[in-house]
Amino acid sequence: MTMSTTASPSTDTKRRRLKQYLRERAEDGEMYFKGKFIADDVGLSPKEIGALMVSLADSADDLEVEKWSYTSATTWRVEAA
Repeated sequence: MTMSTTASPSTDTKRRRLKQYLRERAEDGEMYFKGKFIADDVGLSPKEIGALMVSLADSADDLEVEKWSYTSATTWRVEAA
């Protein structure tokens, strides 16, 4: 019996996908969002988005990422740097 595994996208791939999505949306100015509302657009879970946003806040040179507020889920503010 052979087991097949489905390779899930690496964290780097997920980070690039999310960063590209945010870059495109923030081109015209700042944007505010909750991960649960963009999850389907980027193909990630809200939990994955939250973890990646913390990472992007520290490492993205071309985006300004700010944890803006918390009301039932974190709201993020993103702006092109």
